[in-house]
Amino acid sequence: MKKPLIGLTPAHDTENGDIKTRPTYVRALKAAGAIPVVMPLDASEEDLKQLSQDLDGFLFTGGPDVHPFLFGEETQAHCGNVSPARDQMEITLLPMIMELKKPVLGICRGIQVLNIALGGNIWQDIPSQVTREFPLAHTQPFHYDMPCHTVSLTKGSLLAQISGSSSIKVNSMHHQAVKDVAEGLIASAYSPDHLIEAVEMPGYPFFIGVQWHPEYLWEKNEEAFRLFQTFVNACKE
Repeated sequence: MKKPLIGLTPAHDTENGDIKTRPTYVRALKAAGAIPVVMPLDASEEDLKQLSQDLDGFLFTGGPDVHPFLFGEETQAHCGNVSPARDQMEITLLPMIMELKKPVLGICRGIQVLNIALGGNIWQDIPSQVTREFPLAHTQPFHYDMPCHTVSLTKGSLLAQISGSSSIKVNSMHHQAVKDVAEGLIASAYSPDHLIEAVEMPGYPFFIGVQWHPEYLWEKNEEAFRLFQTFVNACKE
């Protein structure tokens, strides 16, 4: 059987225009049995349509903040840098993928852009916008190959089925998070401070977004590797 081709949305260096991807995504997908393909940033709609047809699945990767205008807000004082080119590329691409029912996995920025593209919104800056009794480290102080907090998984969700548990340990490197979940999606994981950590789309072949970074955990963490394996298996169908 041929290995599935999985498109990765690229990181964009807005200083010099370079596009790239973290090797951690590539290694995780290869280990799970896929061939990763880094997608072009400046593809036309016609090119994106062809890519949506030719590739077997899509990973929306981590990266900079999404421009607040895309979810109907002014820019909050603690919002970070944005990539308008990447925003446009990913938000244009998603409906093409979904029309074909191709599998989708979003990681960190990925969960946020998926939610925004479908009509939801995000917290632009957790520390300054969300009142919390215990300021959980959503930007962890140590390396990303170890977890820093737990998340509780929604009973009956695909993520809970994949993980085989009601709670898992995750890493964390973000200052934004899903606020209001888009229509058609459900929240399937929460942090101890009640922030949404995962979303999925019931009835869709495979559509999951996670706020953490399983691409740094999969070598030591069975639940993280199973997420990539399940995604890649869905891309084979």
